[in-house]
Amino acid sequence: MLEIISLTLFVSGVALIIATIIGVPLGAVLALRRVMFKKIITLILYTGMGLPPVVVGLAVYIFLSREGALGWLGWLFTPSAMITAQVIIALPIVIGLTTSAVENVNPELRLQIRSLGATPNQVMWTILSEARSGVVAAIVAAFGGIISEVGAVMLVGGNIEGSTRVLTTAIVLETRKGDFGLALALGGVLLTLTLVTNFFLLRLNKR
Repeated sequence: MLEIISLTLFVSGVALIIATIIGVPLGAVLALRRVMFKKIITLILYTGMGLPPVVVGLAVYIFLSREGALGWLGWLFTPSAMITAQVIIALPIVIGLTTSAVENVNPELRLQIRSLGATPNQVMWTILSEARSGVVAAIVAAFGGIISEVGAVMLVGGNIEGSTRVLTTAIVLETRKGDFGLALALGGVLLTLTLVTNFFLLRLNKR
């Protein structure tokens, strides 16, 4: 049980960190700067936010399979493949919601910061700080989407005991075996982990 919980937190935690590091700055750039084909990019992001995780898992599986473009990495049926799939799932959510949060900041604040001689990067980080509630909401939404996801991690991870089995895939396995009591217990653990993690994220936002 501890092994499954720790792997769940590791995979989803690393995926969330990567998606946040990449997604938050990109969301701010998309909101604050003139970007070519912005409407098309926004459409792609919104589509990605609703993309079925199993489709992501299938795409990652094809790329990481032995005949795939990234087959040389040898990541298929490893935690690395699961992290890759979860990053792809989380990234559009982080970028899209961060963009919306930054766009909702009063435009006059940008003008005031620029009038004080701030560089474009300083403007971006100041606006992000002002929009931190929305940014944290984006991160929380992304975390909820990946820690509860089962289709993609099942495809690319294989649900291998002691190697790639996480809480969601363990719940599916126990349900198929007819052990509904254990499946419900695992579901309770998953909900508790999500609740505790979101609590700390919200506390961090207040600080």
